[in-house]
Amino acid sequence: MVCCNNGFFRNLHDILPLVERPSRYLGSEINAIKKDLSKVKLRFALAFPDLYEIGTSHFGIQILYHILNSHPDIAAERVFAPGVDMEAYLRSSHLPLFSLESHEPVNHFDILGFSLLYELNYTNILTILELAGIPFRADQRDPSHPMIIAGGPSTCNPEPIAEFFDAVIVGDGEHVIMEISQTWIQWKDSTQRNKDDLMKQWSKIEGVYIPSFFEPQINPHGLQTLKPRFSDYTRVKRAIVADLDHMPFPEKPIVPYGKPVHDRLRIEVSRGCTRGCRFCQAGMIYRPVRERSPEMLMSLTDNSIADTGYEDLSLLSLSTGDYECIVPLMERLMARLALDHVAVSLPSLRAGTLTPQLMKLIKKVRKTGFTIAPEAGSQRLRDVINKNISETEIVETVKDAFHLGWQVIKLYFMIGLPTETHEDLRALVELVNKLRKIKGPNRRSGKINVSVATFIPKPHTPFQWAPQISLAESKERLRWLKHQLKIPGIQFKWQNPEVSLLEGIWARGDRRLSNLLITAYKNGCKLDGWSDKFQFRLWQEAVAEEGMNPDFYTLRKRDICEPLPWDHIDTQISKEFLQDEWHKSMQAALTEDCRDGDCNNCGVCDFEAIEPRTYRECRNTESEFLPKAEDPNLSYKKLTLSYSKLGQAKYYGHLELVNIFLRALKRAGIPVKFSEGFHPKPKVSFDNPLPIGLESQNEKLTMTVPAYIKPQSVSEGLNNKLPDGLLVHHVELAPAKANIKISKSSTYHVTLKNGNFDKNKFESFVCRSDFIIELEDRKGKLKKINLKDMVLNIELIHSRKLQIRLRSEPGKTMRPLEVLHQIFSLPASQIKLARIVKIN
Repeated sequence: MVCCNNGFFRNLHDILPLVERPSRYLGSEINAIKKDLSKVKLRFALAFPDLYEIGTSHFGIQILYHILNSHPDIAAERVFAPGVDMEAYLRSSHLPLFSLESHEPVNHFDILGFSLLYELNYTNILTILELAGIPFRADQRDPSHPMIIAGGPSTCNPEPIAEFFDAVIVGDGEHVIMEISQTWIQWKDSTQRNKDDLMKQWSKIEGVYIPSFFEPQINPHGLQTLKPRFSDYTRVKRAIVADLDHMPFPEKPIVPYGKPVHDRLRIEVSRGCTRGCRFCQAGMIYRPVRERSPEMLMSLTDNSIADTGYEDLSLLSLSTGDYECIVPLMERLMARLALDHVAVSLPSLRAGTLTPQLMKLIKKVRKTGFTIAPEAGSQRLRDVINKNISETEIVETVKDAFHLGWQVIKLYFMIGLPTETHEDLRALVELVNKLRKIKGPNRRSGKINVSVATFIPKPHTPFQWAPQISLAESKERLRWLKHQLKIPGIQFKWQNPEVSLLEGIWARGDRRLSNLLITAYKNGCKLDGWSDKFQFRLWQEAVAEEGMNPDFYTLRKRDICEPLPWDHIDTQISKEFLQDEWHKSMQAALTEDCRDGDCNNCGVCDFEAIEPRTYRECRNTESEFLPKAEDPNLSYKKLTLSYSKLGQAKYYGHLELVNIFLRALKRAGIPVKFSEGFHPKPKVSFDNPLPIGLESQNEKLTMTVPAYIKPQSVSEGLNNKLPDGLLVHHVELAPAKANIKISKSSTYHVTLKNGNFDKNKFESFVCRSDFIIELEDRKGKLKKINLKDMVLNIELIHSRKLQIRLRSEPGKTMRPLEVLHQIFSLPASQIKLARIVKIN
């Protein structure tokens, strides 16, 4: 490691050249908001306890970011768990974890709010707190520390991590987050600022749980109960937003750098589901169904596409196919978006709702993927879990998809569901085999991707009393399925059952698990949701150290009358309803969707403020369904752009750079010609890509645009939409192929940040007639290269700066980093910290 003079890195910018995917730490994405923190009353850090690529894909954090920053007295900035390399550099340099937008230390914020979506992210909470210099437990923190709060679906059982938080939000956060913030501002402005007073005020807000206001007790049966400290605060009622159309929604969502897991525009069409699947926690805790109006969705889509430049739109919902106006909505969307080559995907669909009509609409731009979740192989077991789909519906849906040209269908199943037998597993195999035999056009077979996970009984569901199958049993059933489905045309994947075991412990646990989390973290557990980072052995060691019995939380069937750790959390679904559904499941009796039938008396609706909100009548005109047609007589031309890539832009990878330009073109309203075929691509081509970390004063790209587009409008439009560091200098008509001059060399200026170039090694290289080195080719074979053939000229300007001209021909290129290492024996870290600028 190359360090600064004091032995450590001074700041983030000293570290960025050394880490993987450095753009994830820049905080300068399109639509990011940066306020002057000294001029606001409340500094709010929104934390997602996972890597940037995961956290920035969570749309909930974008909604909160938009709501908070809309208030003039509040600044909200984002925080994510750093990569392993960044964490190591921060620790070795004693630098605190920082926010993205201003790179302010996290412990300088007033409130630090975590979004909790997945139990295996819990160790990452401790990573963020420790790197920020904040004590883990709420009772260890003093007024100098931020208030630590949490929200998200995992908070429907907050007990395993309750002792780490001052407050927990249960339910929809749109109203609650502003109430919490405004209460904090009023408390800050008051003469007496006692933390307990603030939390008492927070406890009066619907949906806010204050863990310290409940004392855990263990009864003679070893079960946790909670003793409220205050008689008027014994249960926490879930916050519910009644009308999504009246809620703030980010029309200018942040467009992340790199490759987030969901790299597309996401629009929430509805919230909640009343299908009543008995295993599904989301289907219970997000009731009732609340749809956005088609008019609102069209407006949000138009504005958001214009402000992001995305080429993909995903309609989010627990079951998008259940949206009442889905077909008219899709017709309007495709009429509006198809000409601009914006594809629309529906990620959550049920067999039966994915109709041929919907499929034909989706494939107008390009075919997006389909995942169907039968959940169970046999109809009996699907009835037990109240899945309410038949094998016929599953078969017909897959048949329609294959006949319309789809080649891959994903199927999702669970093992270990209540009452599952070996016959049910056999039925799963038979169903997959039946689907595999379905032929598409020209008698061509499609591919079936089968994904299987172990069932985890989740709180606030009818199956919350059920046991989770053992780790050994889970492994055995997966092993059997893997063997049975080793068939051509079938790809079988499964979730690690060790991960499922831990997820079950944390989903169903109580406050006694807080010590386990700290012990596991200190043993080295982190980023547990990533398969290459997950270390089950370390968790086993932590369990042994704490003397904990995991079976108590997972294998044990719970008595329907026993106290549950989450009983004080009122999701507004009655326990009587859940008990009735549990009993009905044992009889394989079905419960109909209340959206289309009678009320099932689940308890959530008061039919005044809270009730199902759907849109069955869509006020569309026939002209709205008519797609825009491209002018067949439109002529095109090629333009060449010259641009610089300096400063922070050196941290963009090549594919990242391509996306940045393509989306900037769309935001600037500059049309680009697309290729033909099943997956049209914009006709934009870039010069040879630069490695991450290198700057350039003159890069080029070529694009095909309509003949009416003026070169000056391209440069002006792009420069208004590109992020800092990218600047278009010149746009001209591209020369004919015969007149294109191909440069056979590239010149670089190299300036060392630390140390000097060894003059003796420089002179030795200059004087030698050859300089033979060995490098591995792409196949891993060693090949000998004469470096003198690659270095056309080298000049030492002064002790820290040199100019070097390298050959740049097909099959005869070397990166300047490798050349510098070979000539001067410089370590990789020192070269990465140097400033390398391509001049021409």
